[in-house]
Amino acid sequence: MGVQPPADDTEEPTAIEFGIAALDAKLGEETIDYPATAREVREQAGDITVPIDSAGHSMTVGDALEMATATEFDSEQELFNALHPTFERKRASASNSLLTQLRALVPF
Repeated sequence: MGVQPPADDTEEPTAIEFGIAALDAKLGEETIDYPATAREVREQAGDITVPIDSAGHSMTVGDALEMATATEFDSEQELFNALHPTFERKRASASNSLLTQLRALVPF
């Protein structure tokens, strides 16, 4: 997923990537040989921090793997499919916090 940041007249707007889109961009820098176990992915990419929403909340790949149900991945797409629900649950719980709801009410 990605969200366009507020328009700025001086610069060309860029998208803010989070969730699987951010993970895809960050995993491009890592070399993971598939099929891979959750342990192997954690060893290679567990410390990578992935933004989960446009408000700046994030989690590491290692934390996401601990919450995921799958433990083996035949491809990068299978890894993404396994981690997507984890990112979504974390995003939903972060957006339900009182502070996040108050921030949504403030127009600036």
